[in-house]
Amino acid sequence: MKQLIEYLVKALVDAPEQVDVVEVPGDEATTFEVRVAPDDLGKVIGKQGRIANALRTVAKAAAMKEKKKVYVEIVA
Repeated sequence: MKQLIEYLVKALVDAPEQVDVVEVPGDEATTFEVRVAPDDLGKVIGKQGRIANALRTVAKAAAMKEKKKVYVEIVA
């Protein structure tokens, strides 16, 4: 799951070497914190959060196969 999110985010940004995805396990769900360069933050969020929502949707769909819950947070 982490590799999937990292791959998608790196394809969106200008500085893929600064992309960092941290997996934070929880009791009921796993949270993935995505950190990018400050200049690329807008590219990952998108207009009105559409790209961020699409990332969350893809991650949730992939997690459904494994019967898990995931959350994707974009951290500045």
